[in-house]
Amino acid sequence: MGRSWGAPARGTRLQRGRCRSMEDDAPVIYGLEFQARALTPQTAETDAIRFLVGTQSLKYDNQVHVIDFDDENNIINKTVLLHQAGEIWHISASPADRGVLATCYSQAADSKVVTCAAVWRMPAELEPGGQESPEDAASPAHALELLCLLEPAARGSTACVAWEPAGDGKRVVSLADSHILLWDLEGSSSQATLASSASLEGKGQLKFTTGRWSPHHNCSQVATANDTAIRGWDTRTMRVWNVRYNHSHDQLVLTGSSDSRVILSNMVSISSEPFGHLVDDDDLSDQEERRLEEKSQEPPQDSVIATYEEHEDSVYAVDWSSADPWLFASLSYDGRLVINRVPRALKYHILL
Repeated sequence: MGRSWGAPARGTRLQRGRCRSMEDDAPVIYGLEFQARALTPQTAETDAIRFLVGTQSLKYDNQVHVIDFDDENNIINKTVLLHQAGEIWHISASPADRGVLATCYSQAADSKVVTCAAVWRMPAELEPGGQESPEDAASPAHALELLCLLEPAARGSTACVAWEPAGDGKRVVSLADSHILLWDLEGSSSQATLASSASLEGKGQLKFTTGRWSPHHNCSQVATANDTAIRGWDTRTMRVWNVRYNHSHDQLVLTGSSDSRVILSNMVSISSEPFGHLVDDDDLSDQEERRLEEKSQEPPQDSVIATYEEHEDSVYAVDWSSADPWLFASLSYDGRLVINRVPRALKYHILL
């Protein structure tokens, strides 16, 4: 049995999903007490499968759920951290420090509600290698520690915060209305300095909805979305570029939508290796050469691989595990978190 992160929170629901086929494993479903739409893997943790989920409650203090998944036994263990700043609309984790995360949260200011962004640290006893957490999830030891605010001044509400994926956790990008802002984090992330910025240009009142920093191209490029358009930015010059998704196999694309479905697509047209991993012909055996020739005769095409329908409400967040590139999680507004895997047939087709 996996290590426990603390006693179960009030209202926790955990159940097995229905198996779609005899070959693929059944999904594991975990229920939160509150509504939720913010999900991220704990990026700096590459040994354990761990996700962070942020809740949305107008009546009670909001929470960050730390979800540990025991892949061998299909068991979820978790702990709950208090996030008293407000409803969490977006959450992201530092790629270098397992105890640091960023949230975008709603807050009342000057008779209106705005979405702010901040960098936080988990309690030391809850970080991997620390002592077991106390059973009382409402104790002060379980509150997140505020490190710094990412204040966009008059630039509007912040939609999301994206970390530089291959760095030391000292650079982040925030999206505030129609502005993209590059921040340098200093002094153990206790201070944020605005390094550069750019604006989204076009007709109407354009606003960013989400974004992600690409681990390719020397980590210099960021993909953003506004309404139905996807754009790219070079952090050196803020130019437009193409988009990527899975960190190990970038043809694998996840989408979640208001129809409560999660769709896994094979987008070879945007892949950095549309024909698979290329190797030297001298290193191939005769059998491998024949297999490669057969595979190359099949023209690569974009396609929908699988549709997942374990959710009953709008799916606002999907993300890949940082420890297992074949495992992903999705989160719907009713607080249901579902962990799924890439079908084995596709996994072996990519690897072989």
